[in-house]
Amino acid sequence: MSDYFSVRQTGAHAPAVTAHHPSTPAYWAGLLAAYALLALVIMYWRWGGTVEDSLHYFETARYLRGELPLSALTAPFPYRLLLPALAAYLPGDVRQNFALLNWVLMSGAAWLAALTAARLGYARPRVILAGLLLLVAVPTFWYAPYLLVDPGSICARTAFVLGVVSGLPWLAALAGVIGTAIREENIVLLFWLAAWLLFTRRRALPLAVLALAAAGAWMLAVRWYFIVGLPSYRWLPSWWMVQHALADWRSLLSLALAGCVVLPLALTGWRQAPQACLPLKSLLLLMALPPLYAALCVRVDGRIIWGLYPMLIPLALSSRWLERLLPAVHSRSAS
Repeated sequence: MSDYFSVRQTGAHAPAVTAHHPSTPAYWAGLLAAYALLALVIMYWRWGGTVEDSLHYFETARYLRGELPLSALTAPFPYRLLLPALAAYLPGDVRQNFALLNWVLMSGAAWLAALTAARLGYARPRVILAGLLLLVAVPTFWYAPYLLVDPGSICARTAFVLGVVSGLPWLAALAGVIGTAIREENIVLLFWLAAWLLFTRRRALPLAVLALAAAGAWMLAVRWYFIVGLPSYRWLPSWWMVQHALADWRSLLSLALAGCVVLPLALTGWRQAPQACLPLKSLLLLMALPPLYAALCVRVDGRIIWGLYPMLIPLALSSRWLERLLPAVHSRSAS
């Protein structure tokens, strides 16, 4: 346990200076509890809301409970099955179960972000800041309390990033499979993992291929076994959608509020980030493609940026804007 929580990296991607963080489970348990309390305070005011997309996920959970017919569901939301299924099969009220799951997942994502920062060699203040950047954000207040699957996707992506920077391909592969079961676009994580392991000539390449096959099998099982008979749907890019989004002040405000803190910090920290962040840059660019395509087809809101927080935050922690406030311990060589 202590080896896992200690900050040690070797090889080409190791930071020049190693931070000495508390490695006791009590420290990390206390940090998780603090994040959970903060997440509860932030999410409480909109707890369990159902509008637009969240209503479709809620209806999926109710269908799995036997409360609604299949005809009440709208694709593609029922294909993102894992979280609605957990909410449906846990005892108690479905709405409360779903909201509780999202609270647990956001708390866990913040804790994983902090652990990622520790593994990268950041000093303790920036380790704590990593989780705060994820939680103290408009999307966490506005979207996370609703019955959406995005908190689960963000938690899985944060675990994936932790696996990458820690040199733990099994963790990245597991997070990618679970993330795909939550939201289908996360299969891109596994494609990237396989390509990265192939490029770096790692022995864990078969593990990534196996995880990719498992994720693909899950997607096929959902479509052809668990949720069968929904009308087909297609997302086609539309210039009208872009014009509509640019004319919608609510969409623009959502984007601005989601990116106003993390994006500038990540951009100013891009070149100063530790060498271990180098893989995250290509991952960030790749994971930006699915939501950008969806924005051309459906609509634009701050969740496009929110879903990239797991990759943005490790870069944001190296921002030169933080130098006067919080110390950093890694070398500042450009990557």
